[in-house]
Amino acid sequence: MIQYSKSRLFVLNMFTSAIWLIAAVALLSSCDQKKAGVFKEARTSMYTIVTITVVSDSAERAHKAIEESYSELDRLAGLLNFYDDKSELSSINRLAGIAPVKVSGETLSIIEKSVHISKMTEGAFDVTVGTLVKLWDMKKQIVPEKRIIDKTRKSVGYRNIVTDRTASTVFIRKKGASIDLGGILKGYAADRVVDILRHNGIKSGIAAIGGEVRAFGRRPDGQPWVVGIQNPRQKGASDEIIATVEISDKAMSTSGDYNKYFEKNGRRYHHLIDPKTGYPSRRCGSATVIADDATTSDGYSKLFILGPEKGIVVAKNAGFDVIFIDCNGKVSMTDNIKERIKFTK
Repeated sequence: MIQYSKSRLFVLNMFTSAIWLIAAVALLSSCDQKKAGVFKEARTSMYTIVTITVVSDSAERAHKAIEESYSELDRLAGLLNFYDDKSELSSINRLAGIAPVKVSGETLSIIEKSVHISKMTEGAFDVTVGTLVKLWDMKKQIVPEKRIIDKTRKSVGYRNIVTDRTASTVFIRKKGASIDLGGILKGYAADRVVDILRHNGIKSGIAAIGGEVRAFGRRPDGQPWVVGIQNPRQKGASDEIIATVEISDKAMSTSGDYNKYFEKNGRRYHHLIDPKTGYPSRRCGSATVIADDATTSDGYSKLFILGPEKGIVVAKNAGFDVIFIDCNGKVSMTDNIKERIKFTK
């Protein structure tokens, strides 16, 4: 039977590969919220649940900032939507192997960032892996034929992307290849939300887009925001938290094999596909990245595919923290995060 994890704050993201995190924002009583000026709104946007929480002494300012944030998410969904024929991304993919496409500076920047992360993760995160991911239909629970996987794998490779900053163009050298920003777009969107909130005079808040969380400032009680990491092998409730991390002016993203998967003949098949093999990676149960911005944490959370041994080395070299949890509950992490993580058991 196919299984989908459910969370108190987030639902399955149908726009991109699902990357889940439970934001365990400290619960405040309704009286405390009123006193502290905490304003929170949850809506569906970018095909997932988006929760924006702000701390403000002005209800008018808070609501204005939140509205502008949701408008920005709508704009991004149109600009970078893999499934929208009118998006800049679709124009690039349509002319793959044919001609470069002139794009906005914003599209160019996020694609260049994606290529950089692809290089840094040794291709574990590959912005062209979408064609492989689509072969794995989690609902139908069908394992693709090896010959089809091998054929499709030939069109995957971030090195086929050529950007020209002077001309503001993007070109995919290989026909049939395509760019899918699903593995980084939600993180980028969370960063943009924080930019807009700050521009509107908001000093503290948290943006949670699907599984990507970007926090800034502190809670009204002066304490950091608290974000929870799900247990990749649930034994009780489907949103069981195995650990919590305090973050302030940081972002946090988790990739796990428990979000979207099916089991067949005793094996678990999930949506986190190793670009080098075409099959789901089996090196761990989840990987959580804590970084300065959500674009970084989102993209690098695909260190899941590399596993703890290589992934921790990459994280140290790039200057952020990562927490790996394997299928048996064993935890591996970078040294800097050890003081900020609290396990529930």
